[in-house]
Amino acid sequence: MQRTMLSLGLLLGIVVPVRAEPYRHVLTGPAAGSADAWKIASREITPDCPSPWSVRRIFLHGGKQEGVEILEVDNGKLRMQVIPTRGMGILSVTLGDVRLGWNSPVKEVVHPQWINLQSRGGLGWLDGFSEFVCRCGLENNGHPGTDKFINNTGDEATMELTLHGKIANLPAQDVEVIVAREVPYRISVRGRVHERMFLGPKLELQTEISTEAGSAEFRVHDVITNRGGQPQEFQILYHANYGKPLLDEGTEFVAPVQRVTPFNDHAAKSVRNYHKYAGPAAGFVEQVYCLHPYGDSQGRTSILLRNQARAQAVSMSYALKDLPYLTLWKNTTAEADGYVTGLEPGTNFPYNRRIERQFGRVPKLAAGASHEATIDFAIHRGVEEVRAKAERIAAIQGERRTTVDDKPTSK
Repeated sequence: MQRTMLSLGLLLGIVVPVRAEPYRHVLTGPAAGSADAWKIASREITPDCPSPWSVRRIFLHGGKQEGVEILEVDNGKLRMQVIPTRGMGILSVTLGDVRLGWNSPVKEVVHPQWINLQSRGGLGWLDGFSEFVCRCGLENNGHPGTDKFINNTGDEATMELTLHGKIANLPAQDVEVIVAREVPYRISVRGRVHERMFLGPKLELQTEISTEAGSAEFRVHDVITNRGGQPQEFQILYHANYGKPLLDEGTEFVAPVQRVTPFNDHAAKSVRNYHKYAGPAAGFVEQVYCLHPYGDSQGRTSILLRNQARAQAVSMSYALKDLPYLTLWKNTTAEADGYVTGLEPGTNFPYNRRIERQFGRVPKLAAGASHEATIDFAIHRGVEEVRAKAERIAAIQGERRTTVDDKPTSK
């Protein structure tokens, strides 16, 4: 097609530009090179790019993080660390003095081989919980407990579901780095994660995590596909976790909210202050709130976490048709125990799957069908920039009211 357009352009005396093929390097998969450390930089691929970007691959050593692969993407302004070994999660993102992530008591980037999801009554997922963004899913993503399923003989049986599912502890394959050679010089990391078994789910996650050179924004774009021959339930929840310095006493959550419901009776005690944060307090018991966001005229919503000074913030924007539910997790305990909050868009709330199914919040994929979701993250610095984003969110809310439930109603 490009050759035909160029020939036609020459005949007409018109110069038709031909787009340069993007740079592509396969790190994991049949076409991969060596499994060693690797680096590429802007001067080699896009010498005209004004932002000196780079991507490098490293492997961690020692303890339970031995062999964990990290891809560090530096777009010349923003730096993020992607973990192919842990389901293509994002360890952290930094821009100047703003850091997206948290100080987990889990100090290593734990290799999945050390995770026993069944430990502590199905809470083993927490043994490796340290990322900024980790996915929960794909067969299930909520609290541990029992649920029904059809076993290999066609009979109804009972299974033990574990906290937040398997996908965050499955290594990726077909990992590659792709860089556009033209403005805006988008830098992408792609990977594929399989959650499959014989006589069970055959789900596939294809993800692309990307940013543009010199930008304060980045994107997570996922496609979940049912590779089986019959309909399959699935769930996905994006556990985006924020700690200091963005989270502190006086931090506020801002969103266009239609309804807020406490997850349990404990959370109900503070539901009227669901959007406000206290400083670290030893012994604090987590509070969880289930939110139904409003969308704009295109069906998109935006949420914001801003610090007390309203001079630093992060926003997440996405389509409600893809991720209709939002969970707000507050864990403002002592810093040594994990002072953190989670903003968690998903296809459901994190109750056990048997409960979510009762309320129609467990979607199904037909054989070969896919579900797509894209979240655009942006870091905002300076009072004016933070205010402008908050005002855009307020415009989505408009005059529409927020209903705050005083007690749990979802189970």
